[in-house]
Amino acid sequence: MKISIITVCFNSEKTIEDTIKSVLNQTYDNFEYLIIDGLSKDNTLNIINKYTNDPRIKLISEKDKGLYDAMNKGIKNASGDIIATINSDDVLYDNNVFQTVIDNYDNDTDILYADILYCDDNLDKTIRNYISGDNNSDYWCPAHPSMYVRKEVFDELGLYNINYRISADYDFMVRCNKNKKNFKYIHQYFVKMRYGGASNGLKGYLNNFKESYTVLKTNNVSLPFIKTVLRSLHTIKQLILK
Repeated sequence: MKISIITVCFNSEKTIEDTIKSVLNQTYDNFEYLIIDGLSKDNTLNIINKYTNDPRIKLISEKDKGLYDAMNKGIKNASGDIIATINSDDVLYDNNVFQTVIDNYDNDTDILYADILYCDDNLDKTIRNYISGDNNSDYWCPAHPSMYVRKEVFDELGLYNINYRISADYDFMVRCNKNKKNFKYIHQYFVKMRYGGASNGLKGYLNNFKESYTVLKTNNVSLPFIKTVLRSLHTIKQLILK
């Protein structure tokens, strides 16, 4: 099986090389690496171009309409059987992530997912353990960067809804649940994430809460406000028990 891994970046000169190396160093090598750049103005493209002689890398650099629009570009250009993303300031947990995915992907699996670590800028101090856990509710969501999705799922259900600024991945998972897609959980880490971004911090959590509520309501999930509160409490618990 071939894996398509997507990185969206914009002015990511401080971290993009760590991300690229973590992908290219994977022991399982039947993959393609799509890097979708939003016309970076810093040294990001120069760093990426150091690695574009690797035939597994495909670079697209053009204006986009935001994070999820760029992800959608990557999905549209993907040729793999399984599609995943790795953010431009994150790294794969070790060199065997892809091999673990392949070893555990079976014919009944639509989406394989795992756990991630939120870390400091140096990636050596844990801030939060994101333990995705089993899919046991209609408002549940795994750690998005740990997800390896069969391409046919996107073909059937569509891409990320770019009307959401930070919760389009959650909307996609809710749609997968509604359409009875088969999830498989691997209880190990797939990604180290630098703690930050649009969905973290007080303002980020408030915006995430609002969009998550809208996602549940739009998808006709019962008791959307209560379930959004429960999801938020789960996040707080993981921060306390890191």
